[in-house]
Amino acid sequence: MDLNTIERDDIDAAGQGVAVPAGATRKVFIKTYGCQMNVYDSQRMSDALAADGYTATDAIGEADLVLLNTCHIREKAAEKVYSELGRIRDMKAERAGAGREMLVGVAGCVAQAEGAEIIRRSPAVDLVIGPQTYHRLPDVLARVRGGEKIVETDYAVEDKFEHLPQPRRAELIKRGVTAFLTVQEGCDKFCTFCVVPYTRGSEVSRPVAQIVAEAERLAQAGVREVTLLGQNVNAWHGLGQTKGGKTEEWGLGRLLFRLAEIPGLARLRYTTSHPRDMDDELIAAHRDLPSLMPYLHLPVQSGSDRILKAMNRRHTAKGYLKLLDRIRTARPDIALSGDFIVGFPGETEADFEATMELVRQVNYASAFSFKYSPRPGTPGADMPDHVPETVKDERLQRLQALLLKQQQDFGSSLVGSTIDTLIEKPGRQAGQKVGRSPWLQPVIVDENAGEIGDIIKVRITKTGYNSLFAELA
Repeated sequence: MDLNTIERDDIDAAGQGVAVPAGATRKVFIKTYGCQMNVYDSQRMSDALAADGYTATDAIGEADLVLLNTCHIREKAAEKVYSELGRIRDMKAERAGAGREMLVGVAGCVAQAEGAEIIRRSPAVDLVIGPQTYHRLPDVLARVRGGEKIVETDYAVEDKFEHLPQPRRAELIKRGVTAFLTVQEGCDKFCTFCVVPYTRGSEVSRPVAQIVAEAERLAQAGVREVTLLGQNVNAWHGLGQTKGGKTEEWGLGRLLFRLAEIPGLARLRYTTSHPRDMDDELIAAHRDLPSLMPYLHLPVQSGSDRILKAMNRRHTAKGYLKLLDRIRTARPDIALSGDFIVGFPGETEADFEATMELVRQVNYASAFSFKYSPRPGTPGADMPDHVPETVKDERLQRLQALLLKQQQDFGSSLVGSTIDTLIEKPGRQAGQKVGRSPWLQPVIVDENAGEIGDIIKVRITKTGYNSLFAELA
């Protein structure tokens, strides 16, 4: 999967309690691993749990329900979860000794991949629920409270988004002026290094009306910027209506044009894309939509055609570069981000140098790079000629040094320029606020430069390691 990975405690559960005994409030603690889609999923699980009487806590020791929303994209991801479950087991035992219940659940992609094995190895776990079935959480919890242990990892027949309760407007406001919105899930590409087709299933696109309705609710709650999410987001397609009422098949470009019409929604982004699904209409959206930010995360993974073929990427380095030429012609100020896997089985020094040369030609504004780690059940794990760890380490260091220099050069190129910045939140330091540039960098401004949600013009004065500093223009 190409979505940028993160790890955080997600405590965004809505603060509405229903069907709770008098004087009692159930609390949920959700820890989120992995990508932006998992952050979105955690928020939607929080919405479902709010309707079941749960409020959020950021103190795991207070929780009546602990949920780990897991990611399976990295090596030893499952072991990391089991280690965390060991610590939670001890907390659960302490709570039981004090006469208080603590339910423990594992959700997300590790849940999908491991299933009942999680409960076998960690008996403290009460429920295991996959990413396609988390809308069933309230029903599952009712059964768990009745004494069952539940593994719910079948792919849902029903549309989970239709069955999820909508968050209250106050909750959306609390989440801030930027938001993720999942429009597509799963992947049919079957890259040989990737577990996504096995943990998230085949490609599924949400309907146009459902996406537009959710985006409108976000805008009405003060959201200024929406990032559309999908494991392969630019493969999204659905039936939409023209202004004349004609029903047509839409792609992501047409959807972006429709979302750009929503009042109050000033900025649009999307991630993560596959080069094979960048069609003419999507490129035209970059040319014609001022609200579509000039930043594109378009993973290539390797610059070697031999390795790309072994990865089953179904594009070549030359084809990728030609595609970028078309995109840059349409939007000259666009900044590129990418993903790279170093040390895929069979990668030679010449293959790696081809990757380095591609990076030099593209000149990325940012990128994510990783050593190849075998994922059980994927074709890559069974390939011969695995690259020694020491070689992977050395190559990764060289690649990351080049990518870091390009990132720093891009930031430096903005010094002295005037740009639009969306103010998102208070800064870490007193007297500061943090905004976001069109190219996704944090922008540090004076706290009096504007209010959260404002889009202001600023002049970039200097750069930090990952951020820009600015003053009002």
